[in-house]
Amino acid sequence: MEITIIHGQMHKGSTYHITELLKNKIITQETVVHEFYLPKDMPHPCNGCFQCIKKGEQYCPHYEKVNKIVQAMEKSEVILIDSPTYCFSMTGQLKTVFDHFGFMWLTHRPNASMFHKNGIAISTAAGAGAKKVTRTIKEQFFWMGLSKCYQIPITVGASSWDEVSRKKKNKIEKITDHIAKKVQKKKEPSLRLKFLFLLFRLTQKGNEWNATDKNYWQEKGWLEKERPWK
Repeated sequence: MEITIIHGQMHKGSTYHITELLKNKIITQETVVHEFYLPKDMPHPCNGCFQCIKKGEQYCPHYEKVNKIVQAMEKSEVILIDSPTYCFSMTGQLKTVFDHFGFMWLTHRPNASMFHKNGIAISTAAGAGAKKVTRTIKEQFFWMGLSKCYQIPITVGASSWDEVSRKKKNKIEKITDHIAKKVQKKKEPSLRLKFLFLLFRLTQKGNEWNATDKNYWQEKGWLEKERPWK
């Protein structure tokens, strides 16, 4: 088993500790863990140059760093992405990475391997906002084709992990136990995901503005009978 973890921050606060807690419940001695810290492992904002969309992801000026993360995700059964809540949103560093994944959305060139993976979104907040962050990460997972996403939003009521109450930590322990048991089971893509894929298939059949996208769908056989979840 392989797992990819993307940390939306460099510091090791409450969000990081919950991720570590869950990771240690999932992995075995044989598990390969690919771990990325932002912004260290992807420091560049998207240039908005459209090269990844129009010509191919290899034309992105930040391709080397982006592709390293994508390759890890391709090999992993589970993708875990965390972010503390900053001003009711994910960190700017994490948004930068998601901006670079736009070419993999259902609307463009979805990665077939993603349709067989489970995603986990984790966020903490001293007060409010963690649910909004995990919902946003879940939405990104969905548009990349992941079959299932589990959300762990936690209001810790503290500014550091050491300040989190024992009662709250016991609750977190139970939540991570529950998710750890679920996430290792493969899930079928939802009907909504399949429906949108088929809808965009029709769009690609009539695609006259982006040959890169259309050729990709043709090569995969998706404009005919092949499907990424089979």
